[in-house]
Amino acid sequence: MNGLKGKALISMSLAVTLSACDMAPKYVRPELPVPAASPEGPAYAAGEGQAAIVPADTAWRDFFVDPRLVRVIGTTLANNRDLRIALANVEQARAQFKVRRADILPTVGLNGSATYQEQPIVQFPDMAGVRNNTDVYNASVGISAWEIDLFGRVRNLTKAAQEQYFASIENRNAAQTALIAEVASAWMTMAADQERLRIARDLESAFGKTLELTKSRFAKGIASELEVRQAQTSYDQARADIAQATTLVAQDQNALNLLAGTTVGADDLPDAMPQGDVALDNLPGDLPSSLLLRRPDIAAAEHQLLAANANIGAARAAFFPRISLTAAFGTMSLGLSNLFKSGSDYWSVAPSASVPIFDFGRNQGNLRYARATYDAMLATYEKSVQTGFREVADALARRGTMTDQLAAQTSLRDSARVAYTLSEARFRAGIDSFLTTLDSQRALYAAEQGLLATRLARTANMIELYRAMGGGLK
Repeated sequence: MNGLKGKALISMSLAVTLSACDMAPKYVRPELPVPAASPEGPAYAAGEGQAAIVPADTAWRDFFVDPRLVRVIGTTLANNRDLRIALANVEQARAQFKVRRADILPTVGLNGSATYQEQPIVQFPDMAGVRNNTDVYNASVGISAWEIDLFGRVRNLTKAAQEQYFASIENRNAAQTALIAEVASAWMTMAADQERLRIARDLESAFGKTLELTKSRFAKGIASELEVRQAQTSYDQARADIAQATTLVAQDQNALNLLAGTTVGADDLPDAMPQGDVALDNLPGDLPSSLLLRRPDIAAAEHQLLAANANIGAARAAFFPRISLTAAFGTMSLGLSNLFKSGSDYWSVAPSASVPIFDFGRNQGNLRYARATYDAMLATYEKSVQTGFREVADALARRGTMTDQLAAQTSLRDSARVAYTLSEARFRAGIDSFLTTLDSQRALYAAEQGLLATRLARTANMIELYRAMGGGLK
């Protein structure tokens, strides 16, 4: 009996050793379907050299420098429901991977049974009416239908589940990076709307004074009713913009609360557009395309591609024999007291094999499906790389012209302000008509709004460039 046990153990060890076969294709990372470096041209600024930071290596807490915004982002990461969903998806994928991984090893179970039987003895006529009582007790430890993975079917399915789990982690990281950028953009939008409200109130006050002056001149017969009506239009426009900006600020706060998953404290809300930058500006002006591989969404797409590659191996293995093993070691006796006595032990090993002969194209169809899925995941991966390259290139192009645009817009606003001051003084002195002052008012108002929009666009570009380059997760 010991010899048979030894042979069985040797057979099992040999089977496990042979299970090193792998039918999956060798994975080679696809070539990036984009240029090797960032685009160049008049719209792109030069690189920052050694002083430039790498977004993927820079934590968001280090990138954003406004303490109020940092606190809001921290609150968001702790309370946002979309991020919680992403975390739950990670846990689901992790659990599925553990379930699939458990199939590689045998499941060991403990079984116990007791059979109580009473039946008549019918073999001998002279023993009619006599009944036989039999009690059988059994206890065993064994494995049932453990698939010996000779051709890597189970391991490839496990590999696919593992890559799906890794993909879910990267999707969660991508969700966090996008959420951080969205919160920062929402916070800056609220700051811009607060600044827009301040500008409208300041101009309402200035236009109101001009309106009162025009009405006074009209009462004295110096100004015409047309000038009064023209002054009224500028004043009413400022009033309408105040109402609109007030609504926008309230809506911005509602949007920020939704993103944060809770009510953001008043101390963390912006009351005006910050005078300085809310984030670091020393991002690189150029970068190699290989850095795109550190973007979470692109990493997730590659893990999906790896999972599809593993599924091809599992589909190929289905064409080969599937071997399973059932084994048990235990003890049996006719009395409970004798269950563990010498001589009551027993063992059994029952290997089995199944070979597909006629499946009417089922395995072939599964293999074609796995290959088509791989092709789809490959196209998805390449599209993710191209999308990432386009987002970075767009952000770099916007950044390259932003400095000149901001300087021009600032100069325009300053000139419009001086022109308005001069035209109003000349109007009060009776040198110019009110039409000149009205044009100056409107030009100043447009210049103020344009400068504000440019400042917001510059900050939004910094945030988008940080996100497009991979961002930081800590």
